[in-house]
This record gives sequence, C-alpha cells and structure tokens, in this order.
Amino acid sequence: MPYIPVSDVDLYSESARTDPYDIYAELRAVGPVVYLSRYDLYALPRYDEVRAALMDWRTFSSARGVFVDPGVNAQLEGITLCSDPPEHTAMRSVLGRPLRSDRMREATPRIEAEADRVVERVVGRGRFEVVTELAEYLPMTVVSDLVGLPDHGREKMLEWAAAIWNTQGPADDRAAAAGPAVEEFMAFAMHDAVPGKLHPDGWAAQLYEAADRGEIPRDKCPVMMLDYVTPSLDTTILAIANTVALFAQNPDQWHLLRADRSLIPHAINESLRLETPAPQFSRVLTEDHEIGGVPLAAGSRVALLYASANRDERHYPDPARFDITRRPSDHLAFGRGEHVCVGMHLARLEMSTLLERLADRVARFDIIERQPLINNGLRGLDRLEVAVTPVS
Repeated sequence: MPYIPVSDVDLYSESARTDPYDIYAELRAVGPVVYLSRYDLYALPRYDEVRAALMDWRTFSSARGVFVDPGVNAQLEGITLCSDPPEHTAMRSVLGRPLRSDRMREATPRIEAEADRVVERVVGRGRFEVVTELAEYLPMTVVSDLVGLPDHGREKMLEWAAAIWNTQGPADDRAAAAGPAVEEFMAFAMHDAVPGKLHPDGWAAQLYEAADRGEIPRDKCPVMMLDYVTPSLDTTILAIANTVALFAQNPDQWHLLRADRSLIPHAINESLRLETPAPQFSRVLTEDHEIGGVPLAAGSRVALLYASANRDERHYPDPARFDITRRPSDHLAFGRGEHVCVGMHLARLEMSTLLERLADRVARFDIIERQPLINNGLRGLDRLEVAVTPVS
C-alpha cells in the first residue's frame, strides 16, 4: 500500500489566508496527494492532478458539496456549484445565457463608458484606494444592475457575498460570524428577489422565466441567485486589485503592457495564475480511484488546491515571477471542465476594459498601503492604496 503523507497544516489560519505560498510549496514537495488531518481531506497540491480531477466530474463529484465543513456541504447540495450533470447542465444552461460571450458584447458599451468615468476620476486625483474606488465600481454599477435585484439587495450584495465565501472553510469563528448575513441573504432570495420585485429585464428575473418554461425547478431559483451574487462580485474585485498590485510591484511589466496592448489578455491570465482569488474547492470520489499513483477510497473528500497548482514548478518555470509574456492560458483560476467559471467572459471584459484605460493614463503605480483580505474562501486584498504617475 503506497504511503500517503499526512500534514496537520492549517490552511485557514490568518497567516495562511494572508500568504499560503510556502505551505503550498511544502505540500507540493511532499507528494501528489497529502492527507490534511485537521479537516479529513485529501489535498491535491500539484497542477496535473488538479486539472485531471476538474476534467473528470463522474469520478470527482460536486453533488455532495464542494466546501470543507460537512454541515455546509449538506445544506448546499443541489445548487449549481454543488451538482453534477444532468441537473448541473440544466441549471448552468439557464444561468449562463446572459453571460455568453455574444451577450457580453451587448453590455460592452456600458462597461466601457463606466470604465472611462471611473478611471478618469481616480487617476485625476493622483492617489486612490483600488478596492473600493476602482475594483468595486464596475461590478457594483454595471453587474448589480444587470442582475436586476431590488435596491435593498444591491446595497447588501458585497456584504452577503463575502459572508457566503466565509462559509467555504471549516466551522470556525469566521464562518460563525458570517452566519447571520448568509441567513439574511437567503431570506432576501426567498421573499424579496421574486417576480414582481425584480427588474423584469434582469438576469434574476430570467431565472424565474426559465422555471415557468419548465427548464429548471422553480424552487431552485432562490439558491441560483447565489451564482449571480457571489462569483460575479468578489472574485472579479479581488482580481482587479491583485492585478494593479502586481503591476505596482513590477513596473517593468506595466511598461511592457503600455507598449503592447495585445499583452492585456495574457496579463490577466498571469495575474489570475499568480494570485488566484478562489484558492480551492473540493470534490468527493464516487469510486475507488488512483491519483498520482496513490489509491483513495470512494467517498473520500478531495481538496483541489487551485492556487497551489497555478504555482506548480513542474508546470510553470519560475512560477513566483509575474511575467505577462508567459501566456498561461491553461491556468486553473477559473476551474476547468463542467464547472468552469460561468462568469469568466464578464470578468475578463471588466478587467481588460479597465487595463486599457489605465494604460492610457498611468505611467506608474506606487503602493502606499496594503491590507490583506482574511476570508475562508477568497484570497486577495482588502485595501490597496496607490499613488499614480500620470502619462505626461
């Protein structure tokens, strides 16, 4: 019987949420599969095994939840994120309609106009806070409008989304503190985000229209709202702030991008690879299965460490270096396979639109202050204050 290395590392300590990369490197060095004794999880820290798992939904099932805590996983069974085909396919088909690349073209003029507005405003001041004044702007002005929630819901979307992500880890103090906000969101989804109160042309209203056509069960609509509130906000906001921070730390790369705008898509991929906003999800094995030569039993919960895989030196040379000429289009920050991020076209559109406009107006970023976000399901910056040198 092959030996399975065991680690009692705590991936949810404050220091690990702030900077997990030494831990990830240790786990990758130990083996393709590591048993995390604190959480009764088998972690996959390397690229090849994570990618293979993402591409094999029949063996690596999402239907018993994709988080850490058994209670949370049991509660969330059946939502889009926590389901397998054919149920997942039906829900995803409905969810993804307004997020297809052709539909994104319809939203592009508005996103571009709002990006012009916000970049002109913040750059004109010479100094600004990236998270609240830049990164949150497009998701909160454009995306929340497209979702079409009542005003009360739009005001609370960021608070609710952060709380929902905090339930992704173990049942710790952060998860407990998030409980009331999660309950508030679910009550809102059940009673307020309903036909008659939703904007009739919004994405949320379209869920109920699909249910009326028999495409999805009507009782799925409130929890499917999660898929518009949670992924469309925090991950994109964090990705934008992470990207600005990386360019501030690597001014040579900003110079490269300003000289060649065709590098923008590669810069986005490289930022997502290096600083993955959603570092992990889990799966449950539906049968006995061998991973990297290690046999695991059916029913084992396996943590797919996206953020570690994206820095695997076996796959990416010099993985800790930010290099926008690397072109890492195979990164795993959006996932892969059946559960690949449904909103990735929107996220790319928001990021590329902002980078284009910043490149026109900013010669250099300098970090004044930064504070990490401490959240069980997300990683990035809670605050990033920068000074900008305008293009002369």
